[in-house]
Amino acid sequence: MTTDPQLSWSTPPAALVVCGLGGLVMAVAAVVTSDNAGRLLIGLAALGLLFLAAMGLRQRPRLAVETGPVPKIVVRGLTGPRFYTPDQVLRARVVQYRRLGRRMPMLEMDVRHDGEERLIIFGRWDLGARPENVLDSLRPYLVNQ
Repeated sequence: MTTDPQLSWSTPPAALVVCGLGGLVMAVAAVVTSDNAGRLLIGLAALGLLFLAAMGLRQRPRLAVETGPVPKIVVRGLTGPRFYTPDQVLRARVVQYRRLGRRMPMLEMDVRHDGEERLIIFGRWDLGARPENVLDSLRPYLVNQ
Protein backbone atom coordinates (compact mmCIF):
# COMPACT_ATOMS: atom_id res chain seq x y z
CA MET A 1 0.00 0.00 0.00
CA THR A 2 1.21 3.46 -0.79
CA THR A 3 0.40 6.91 0.45
CA ASP A 4 0.01 9.50 -2.27
CA PRO A 5 1.61 12.80 -1.15
CA GLN A 6 -1.55 14.59 -2.28
CA LEU A 7 -3.53 12.39 0.08
CA SER A 8 -1.64 13.20 3.27
CA TRP A 9 -1.96 16.25 5.44
CA SER A 10 0.12 17.50 8.35
CA THR A 11 1.35 20.62 10.09
CA PRO A 12 3.64 22.59 7.76
CA PRO A 13 7.32 21.84 8.49
CA ALA A 14 8.17 25.55 8.55
CA ALA A 15 5.70 26.12 11.39
CA LEU A 16 7.27 23.30 13.41
CA VAL A 17 10.77 24.67 12.79
CA VAL A 18 9.67 28.13 13.95
CA CYS A 19 8.14 26.61 17.12
CA GLY A 20 11.32 24.68 17.81
CA LEU A 21 13.59 27.68 17.25
CA GLY A 22 11.30 29.88 19.36
CA GLY A 23 11.47 27.32 22.15
CA LEU A 24 15.27 27.26 21.99
CA VAL A 25 15.51 31.06 22.03
CA MET A 26 13.15 31.22 25.00
CA ALA A 27 15.14 28.53 26.82
CA VAL A 28 18.30 30.61 26.40
CA ALA A 29 16.40 33.69 27.60
CA ALA A 30 15.22 31.77 30.66
CA VAL A 31 18.80 30.86 31.53
CA VAL A 32 20.23 34.37 31.16
CA THR A 33 17.48 36.29 32.95
CA SER A 34 18.06 37.27 36.57
CA ASP A 35 14.40 37.49 37.59
CA ASN A 36 13.27 34.20 39.15
CA ALA A 37 9.58 34.62 38.35
CA GLY A 38 10.47 35.59 34.76
CA ARG A 39 12.81 32.60 34.52
CA LEU A 40 9.97 30.28 35.52
CA LEU A 41 7.44 31.77 33.10
CA ILE A 42 9.86 31.97 30.18
CA GLY A 43 11.06 28.43 30.90
CA LEU A 44 7.48 27.10 30.89
CA ALA A 45 6.77 28.88 27.62
CA ALA A 46 9.95 27.41 26.12
CA LEU A 47 8.94 23.91 27.22
CA GLY A 48 5.49 24.44 25.73
CA LEU A 49 6.88 25.47 22.35
CA LEU A 50 9.40 22.63 22.28
CA PHE A 51 6.68 20.13 23.22
CA LEU A 52 4.40 21.49 20.48
CA ALA A 53 7.17 21.13 17.88
CA ALA A 54 8.07 17.61 19.04
CA MET A 55 4.45 16.43 18.94
CA GLY A 56 3.94 17.98 15.51
CA LEU A 57 6.96 16.08 14.20
CA ARG A 58 5.86 12.83 15.86
CA GLN A 59 2.40 12.98 14.30
CA ARG A 60 3.48 13.57 10.70
CA PRO A 61 1.45 13.07 8.55
CA ARG A 62 -1.55 13.71 10.81
CA LEU A 63 -4.10 12.40 8.31
CA ALA A 64 -3.44 10.25 5.24
CA VAL A 65 -5.11 7.84 2.84
CA GLU A 66 -3.36 4.60 1.99
CA THR A 67 -4.48 3.39 -1.40
CA GLY A 68 -4.67 -0.27 -2.28
CA PRO A 69 -7.31 -2.95 -2.75
CA VAL A 70 -9.05 -1.61 0.36
CA PRO A 71 -8.12 2.03 1.02
CA LYS A 72 -7.41 2.94 4.62
CA ILE A 73 -7.57 6.27 6.37
CA VAL A 74 -4.58 6.72 8.68
CA VAL A 75 -4.81 9.05 11.67
CA ARG A 76 -1.55 9.56 13.54
CA GLY A 77 -1.64 10.55 17.18
CA LEU A 78 0.59 10.51 20.23
CA THR A 79 0.35 6.73 20.52
CA GLY A 80 1.03 6.05 16.86
CA PRO A 81 -1.05 5.50 13.73
CA ARG A 82 -4.61 4.21 13.71
CA PHE A 83 -6.07 2.70 10.57
CA TYR A 84 -9.72 3.00 9.57
CA THR A 85 -11.40 1.37 6.60
CA PRO A 86 -13.97 3.50 4.75
CA ASP A 87 -16.86 1.62 6.38
CA GLN A 88 -15.48 2.47 9.84
CA VAL A 89 -15.80 6.19 9.10
CA LEU A 90 -19.38 6.90 10.11
CA ARG A 91 -19.42 10.57 9.18
CA ALA A 92 -17.02 13.28 8.05
CA ARG A 93 -17.99 16.93 7.91
CA VAL A 94 -16.67 20.45 8.30
CA VAL A 95 -18.05 22.33 11.29
CA GLN A 96 -17.54 26.01 12.11
CA TYR A 97 -16.40 26.66 15.71
CA ARG A 98 -16.09 30.07 17.33
CA ARG A 99 -12.52 30.80 18.40
CA LEU A 100 -11.22 34.19 19.44
CA GLY A 101 -14.28 35.91 17.97
CA ARG A 102 -13.95 34.25 14.57
CA ARG A 103 -15.49 31.19 13.03
CA MET A 104 -12.87 28.54 12.39
CA PRO A 105 -13.57 25.49 10.21
CA MET A 106 -12.72 22.10 11.70
CA LEU A 107 -12.87 18.69 10.07
CA GLU A 108 -14.85 16.27 12.25
CA MET A 109 -14.72 12.53 11.68
CA ASP A 110 -16.91 10.07 13.58
CA VAL A 111 -15.20 6.67 13.47
CA ARG A 112 -15.91 3.23 14.87
CA HIS A 113 -12.87 2.15 16.88
CA ASP A 114 -12.83 -1.11 18.90
CA GLY A 115 -16.64 -1.20 19.01
CA GLU A 116 -16.94 2.40 20.22
CA GLU A 117 -17.78 5.55 18.35
CA ARG A 118 -15.06 8.20 18.52
CA LEU A 119 -14.93 11.79 17.38
CA ILE A 120 -11.69 13.03 15.81
CA ILE A 121 -11.31 16.76 15.14
CA PHE A 122 -8.69 18.29 12.85
CA GLY A 123 -7.98 21.99 12.53
CA ARG A 124 -5.94 23.87 10.00
CA TRP A 125 -2.85 23.49 12.22
CA ASP A 126 -3.20 19.69 12.09
CA LEU A 127 -3.84 19.50 8.37
CA GLY A 128 -1.75 22.31 6.92
CA ALA A 129 -4.64 22.95 4.51
CA ARG A 130 -8.20 24.16 4.58
CA PRO A 131 -10.45 21.51 6.15
CA GLU A 132 -13.00 21.99 3.34
CA ASN A 133 -10.38 21.04 0.73
CA VAL A 134 -9.27 18.02 2.77
CA LEU A 135 -12.86 16.78 3.05
CA ASP A 136 -13.33 17.15 -0.71
CA SER A 137 -10.21 15.03 -1.27
CA LEU A 138 -11.40 12.40 1.23
CA ARG A 139 -14.93 11.99 -0.15
CA PRO A 140 -14.04 9.35 -2.81
CA TYR A 141 -12.61 7.14 -0.02
CA LEU A 142 -15.60 7.41 2.33
CA VAL A 143 -18.57 5.05 2.12
CA ASN A 144 -21.11 6.97 4.19
CA GLN A 145 -20.83 10.30 2.41
